Amino acid sequence: MQRRTPLIYLHGIVQGPYEPAWPVFIVEDHPEDLTFIVAVDDQVVASTDWQAADPALVSARRQYVTAVVRRRLHQRGFRERVLRAYQMCCAICRLRHDELLEAAHILPDGHPLGEPVIPNGLALCKLHHAAFDRYLIGVTPDLEVTVRLDVLEEIDGPMLQHGLQGFQGRRIHVPRADHLKPNRDFLAERYDLFRRAS
Repeated sequence: MQRRTPLIYLHGIVQGPYEPAWPVFIVEDHPEDLTFIVAVDDQVVASTDWQAADPALVSARRQYVTAVVRRRLHQRGFRERVLRAYQMCCAICRLRHDELLEAAHILPDGHPLGEPVIPNGLALCKLHHAAFDRYLIGVTPDLEVTVRLDVLEEIDGPMLQHGLQGFQGRRIHVPRADHLKPNRDFLAERYDLFRRAS
């Protein structure tokens, strides 16, 4: 802290994997509690004289960058927990390519109940996540896929037919453990938004 030496901070995402954040700086030390506070700073180049002379600017910048990194770590942790619960496959099409899977929020981050917990998440491939977020498809509280009517009636190539339309009325794949399954109330609220968007 006294030397202002940058460090690498390894943040535990889920048991096993870690996400590195760097450079980080120790900005406060509390020896009586055996704790310290870490701030993230993405500025690689040295500060100019006017930046170094303004501690408020440095503090504000570090708070902003730290918040951005915390959000990234939060999203990564949510993704890992949801994908593990869904056995690393898309709930709709069962695609098992990790690099193409994402964790979709049933109720979004900004919603009062939109917490990053597994019952508020669905493991979806990139196509189905985008379609879910844009209300092209919905999931009923009974775990069935509904394709928006105009998309269902649209005539296009095989991608639309097999990628979206073919899943109309199919049940999604969910975790086996009840406490990990999608929250029915969350699905009902989200499905209501889907119907209004249709």
